[in-house]
Amino acid sequence: MKWTAGLAVVAALGFSALTGCSSGPAGQDGGPPAAAPPPAAKAATFAVITHAGSGDAFWDVVKNGAEAAARRYGVTVNYQGDGDPARQSQLIDQAVSQKVDGLVVSMANPDALKEAVGKAVAARIPVITINSGGDRSREFGAITHVGQSEDVAGRGAGEKLRAEGVTKLLCVIHEAGNVGLDQRCKGATEGLGGTVERLQVDVGNLADATSKIKARLQSDTSVNGVLTLNPAVAVAARDAIADGGSKARLATFDLSADVVAAVKDGEILFAVDQQQYLQGWLPITFLTLYRDNLNTVGGGLPVNTGPGFVTKDNAGQVADLAQSGTR
Repeated sequence: MKWTAGLAVVAALGFSALTGCSSGPAGQDGGPPAAAPPPAAKAATFAVITHAGSGDAFWDVVKNGAEAAARRYGVTVNYQGDGDPARQSQLIDQAVSQKVDGLVVSMANPDALKEAVGKAVAARIPVITINSGGDRSREFGAITHVGQSEDVAGRGAGEKLRAEGVTKLLCVIHEAGNVGLDQRCKGATEGLGGTVERLQVDVGNLADATSKIKARLQSDTSVNGVLTLNPAVAVAARDAIADGGSKARLATFDLSADVVAAVKDGEILFAVDQQQYLQGWLPITFLTLYRDNLNTVGGGLPVNTGPGFVTKDNAGQVADLAQSGTR
């Protein structure tokens, strides 16, 4: 499959203070008194506001990336997440009122966030969007988007499933109204070239998700493939396939330690990897560069962090990294 390679950015941000020397106070050597060093610049504070709360395996890695970048550059990151678009908008408004130096936002529901993001842009706060809503990012005034093309990733997943003999696929959506998930299923339909059905589940109730997937597979034994769009739902689907005695092949989007282990053990064919650690690290890097040097990245195009694929061949290496919270 064709896909755009992610941009690798290495930011070496170092600052040196140039100080003069004097052999003594004014009048002793005829020279002027030594100038006092300039006051240190105020440390930047960046807000990261996503559409998922704490305890989510995927978003915890995004948070790890943002906080690691904050330590690297000596800035402050305030990370918050909420799956309710109205509440997410309120968090953005709060960040604007606090006059943060930069804002990072995931836009699973762009229309619901348009007004809040617009207020940030109007307040001259640089905004970077991540993960979802990349096709609306520039329209909203963000300086760049960091993530993956969900259409491209979906097509890649569909093509790999077709190569594994899947002809009828169940695409499991875990968040209603998330435009990125719809794009993934649409892309998978194009890549598979077969029949794709959608099943809505609730990521907040994984036991029920397992039951719904199991029931659908039992009611239609011609479904020979399942594509989940979340690592926790992938584990639920794995259990549904095993409990229901189905022979459907399973693949998923996104990583967790459990998903990587299941890929390694052959229970999941592959995981589409958008390298979410970079979706935390890179925006903090870019905002720091913008604040200190007015640098922008991407040239009006998104900075792609994926898709890549974790398969049985490389799952062992990725598993070690997942344990450290960076994959």
